[in-house]
Amino acid sequence: MNILAWIVLGLIAGAIAKAIDPAARGGGILGTILLGIIGAFVGGMLATLLTTGKLVLTATSLSVPGIIVAVLGAIIAVFVWNRISGSAI
Repeated sequence: MNILAWIVLGLIAGAIAKAIDPAARGGGILGTILLGIIGAFVGGMLATLLTTGKLVLTATSLSVPGIIVAVLGAIIAVFVWNRISGSAI
């Protein structure tokens, strides 16, 4: 996927994840994009693990199912980050 598609996917998935999860605050637009891109990787890895049984570094595509997986991955990433940093509400 090219860089523009990554940015668009990151912005969409990060914004939806921040709207769903009240603990995901701050960071501005760059933080939102980064959260969405991390979510795409986390969601893609988990989706590949569930479908094939192998844990490989993959990411989702810029499609409706890809956005859903990226949002779920972003929510998981926010949850893990809040647990690590100790800022969970």
